[in-house]
Amino acid sequence: MDELDDRWIAGTASALLAAEYERVPIDALTLRRPGLRLETAYRIQAAAVERRIAAGARVVGHKAGVTSKAMQDQMGVGEPDSGVLLDDMVLPTGSVLSRSVLLQPRVEAEIAFRLGCDLAGPNVGLDEARAAVKEVFLALEVIDTRFASWRITVADSIADNASCARVVTGPMVPLDADLDLLAEPLVVSVDGTAVATGQGCAVLGDPLRALVWLAGRLHRFGHGLRAGQLVLAGAVHASLPLAARSTVRVRAPHLPPTELHVR
Repeated sequence: MDELDDRWIAGTASALLAAEYERVPIDALTLRRPGLRLETAYRIQAAAVERRIAAGARVVGHKAGVTSKAMQDQMGVGEPDSGVLLDDMVLPTGSVLSRSVLLQPRVEAEIAFRLGCDLAGPNVGLDEARAAVKEVFLALEVIDTRFASWRITVADSIADNASCARVVTGPMVPLDADLDLLAEPLVVSVDGTAVATGQGCAVLGDPLRALVWLAGRLHRFGHGLRAGQLVLAGAVHASLPLAARSTVRVRAPHLPPTELHVR
């Protein structure tokens, strides 16, 4: 069967959705199809997203993933990936999330943005990206894999919507000209104990570069970032296991904290 066969892509998207809803993982795609191309993985992701939209979900943004060296080392990859944020994945700070609805969840702290205007095209610059941002905030991304283990390739992750499960959004504040995102230190705590730290510069040297990268990737597929959308720039530290009966919190000097309670 040709890798680009539409029936295989549709069937794989269905299998991933079933794994998520039934909480029964499947084998990594690259175990069955070594050399799975990233373009094909993005087609699988798009097919799954389209089905969720048809069922009533709404696109509210995008995520850039594996944008820090810590995450690239942890995942064994050398390039970012991206996924789509849907409205039923987004939770406000202070929310309670049941561990039992997930399979193998982990959590990451990130700098995130809400756009004030569209950002699209193949040659978006940093100044243009900053000008497009209306607000900035801290986010906790809960990643999960619908595969049997986290021993996956970037192609597997992409097909699985870049492993995104939930996003906890903190209070949003204007992106002031004097806010130095590169030097902003994030501290992650679990049940009051600090467990991870990282600065904004860990993300591609500047978290705004995640917007530049995303705009370019989406442009290749005829899309772009839109006004009002949320964008996650990627974790500033290696991901952490997400345990039941715990509270995860991220704080930073110039951005309001974000908190998630897990039951």
